[in-house]
Amino acid sequence: MAEEQTQGTGAATAEPPGENTIQVTFLPEGKTVSFEHGKLPYQDHGKEQSILDVALNNDISLDHACGGNCACTTCHIWVKEGAENLSPMEDDEADRLDMAADLQLNSRLGCQAVIAGPGKVVVEIPAWNRNYVSEEH
Repeated sequence: MAEEQTQGTGAATAEPPGENTIQVTFLPEGKTVSFEHGKLPYQDHGKEQSILDVALNNDISLDHACGGNCACTTCHIWVKEGAENLSPMEDDEADRLDMAADLQLNSRLGCQAVIAGPGKVVVEIPAWNRNYVSEEH
């Protein structure tokens, strides 16, 4: 499983990730997870090594009503840092995001934003999109 660091300030760690390490920080919780590129177990929602996949692997709540199939906007996130480390946005994602609430220039769907290689990514889960009550429990 991924190495986890919790940041009380909501800021990402200052220490740079290793050569083949991916480091993802989820705001506003400030939870940072690190793992080796290509070694994250796939959780069967969204694309492999997507922001949604990373969240599910690390028990981070990121709504995904459609199961990560790019059919809704419940996994809408804002990329605060490291957009260059994510896959380019495809037309399907762009079309779906047009329907998202509070769309910003840094908006992505967590199920479609794949971490393309080693590096650091910081994402924010908008307040209106945080579902702290899991329907699975």
